[in-house]
Amino acid sequence: MTGMTSTARPFLNRRLAEFGTTIFAEMSALAMSTGSINLGQGFPDTDGPEEIREAAVRALRDGRGNQYPPGPGIPELRTAIAAHQERRYGLSYDPDTEVLVTAGATEAIAATLLALLEPGDEVIAFEPYYDSYAACIAMAGGTRVPVTLRPHEGSFRLDLDELRDAVTDKTRLLLINTPHNPTGTVLTREELTAIAKLAVERDLLVVTDEVYEHLVFDDAEHLPLATFPGMRGRTVTIGSAGKTFSFTGWKVGWVTAPPALISAVRSAKQFLTYVSSGPFQYAVAEALTLPDTYFEAFRADMLAKRDVLAAGLTEAGFEVFRPQGTYFITTDIRPLGESDGFAFCRALPERAGVVAIPNAVFYDHREAGAPFVRFAFCKQTEVLEEAAKRLKAAW
Repeated sequence: MTGMTSTARPFLNRRLAEFGTTIFAEMSALAMSTGSINLGQGFPDTDGPEEIREAAVRALRDGRGNQYPPGPGIPELRTAIAAHQERRYGLSYDPDTEVLVTAGATEAIAATLLALLEPGDEVIAFEPYYDSYAACIAMAGGTRVPVTLRPHEGSFRLDLDELRDAVTDKTRLLLINTPHNPTGTVLTREELTAIAKLAVERDLLVVTDEVYEHLVFDDAEHLPLATFPGMRGRTVTIGSAGKTFSFTGWKVGWVTAPPALISAVRSAKQFLTYVSSGPFQYAVAEALTLPDTYFEAFRADMLAKRDVLAAGLTEAGFEVFRPQGTYFITTDIRPLGESDGFAFCRALPERAGVVAIPNAVFYDHREAGAPFVRFAFCKQTEVLEEAAKRLKAAW
């Protein structure tokens, strides 16, 4: 190729060599080319509250956030985040020293892992895991140690003995996600108590991804790990506005943690985006002060959508793991006579006009995730009903 430098070494550094184009890009392209209903990627197909969108417009017009916002985030948003944590969970954080605003939760995860890991440090994460975890651990030079959530009585559960056995002298931190994407599992008080005891006993840092904190269903309860004995001082809690207010494109996330941990994460974050989402920070500050009725109605709406899609998938012949939280339903395709989630998802758009995601992409142990497929239900009810109709007609 003219002008291309010749080199024997690959252009992509070896830490990222295993991470090519994401499955989300591949499946979204398939959805476009086939005109399929896209239940792959987890973003809503309607915007969040009109008054919050207007708050962003007002900030733009008033010239608030059109230039670089402060590095840690605007004071109004940091104060609102701290107030949210206090009101919902009784967690007290200083807005000036214990809160950091990020470009979504994805940057929060990246900055945290880049800040806290040295090459060779081990990170325990529950598989299947959000795909950026593996890439960020790799970029930081860490080693991921997966502990597999396994199907048990209609949901995916953690084996606490397996978790304990995974901890070694090289373990630096536990990366916890609850409510859990993609399985929809919400860790119980008993499980979180055991995790907290393990972290204290082995003197481990813990990073908790809690972006689906407001999407918890049925009798499940979201309990931040930082509220457990001995955990506030060793826990980095990650939150996000995108999933709670249905403005995923705004990319406003945050980290709450003790000052020394926040300082470390900020040191890495300042060389990633530096700052982001200026006017949207003002809007999210207002969103976090919405009354409890908003959060209750939002959860009820998503619960109803979960039930619509779960019923449709069951009628189509899938084994359905009814999620306790998040945007997603995991299914087992073996009752349909299938066992390869990748092949199934690549054929599904032509076969049924629907796009889903193979869970195996979220596993190190690919065979453990092979028969599982994830569908997103954060869509309009009529879209979910049409998808269910198409799937039922395909089998």
